Amino acid sequence: MSAERTDIAPQDLKTRLDRKDPVVLLDVREDWETALCRLDNATHIPIEEIEFRTAELDPADEIVVYCHHGVRSAAVAGFLRQQGFKAVNLEGGLDQWARAIDPKMKRY
Repeated sequence: MSAERTDIAPQDLKTRLDRKDPVVLLDVREDWETALCRLDNATHIPIEEIEFRTAELDPADEIVVYCHHGVRSAAVAGFLRQQGFKAVNLEGGLDQWARAIDPKMKRY
């Protein structure tokens, strides 16, 4: 029996995005944070709204949840998995993405 995957490394996500694999990016940061930087084509649902807005997500989709450092998104990914979604957390959040994948991305 294999363990359920709960995280995805930035490089693995980049590979999937480059291959155009079907994946939904879910940004759970605050509005002011998304104004600073974000991943293209991400759906934005702030963490405090997620439990009321799950109908906007499709349980059939593979969802990669991210925030600034990966703490809030880990909690949301866990919540979504409990609700029957296929959700993983972006390890290290957008900050690690900027360090490892996109050094031109604004860091805060």
